[in-house]
Amino acid sequence: MPSYVNPDKCDGCKGQDRTACEYICPNDLMTLNKEIMKAYNRDASMCWECYNCVKICPNQAIEIRGYADFVPLGASVTPMRSTDSILWTVKFRNGTLKRFKFPIRTTSEGAAVPAGGFEGDGDLNSPALFTEPASLGLSELFTLGNRA
Repeated sequence: MPSYVNPDKCDGCKGQDRTACEYICPNDLMTLNKEIMKAYNRDASMCWECYNCVKICPNQAIEIRGYADFVPLGASVTPMRSTDSILWTVKFRNGTLKRFKFPIRTTSEGAAVPAGGFEGDGDLNSPALFTEPASLGLSELFTLGNRA
């Protein structure tokens, strides 16, 4: 089941030009209906069920079915996001609740270093990846011409 926006809970991120779900959706599916100021998934068949919109929604207005590896049939899952973790609440068919808290980052917010601190050579024709050979811990990459 793709993402579904509950219109009773959605406030359109308080009337901004872009909603949080619209900003975070990797497939650019979430959009804002400017007439009623509610978000919606404009093409449910293309939804990857990645949970990005569910996790970022400040009002918990978006729902997606739980994956079978952690949510059994008939259960529901609700994430609650903070700045450093997500609290997942799983409600089983019999009413039992389970909660799991997982960190969402290894660095403090705003402290991420672009490219992991590695410098790339900027050569788009190079067969090496952006951070190679430094990210591999090598002084140079092995190629057909410099094999030992």
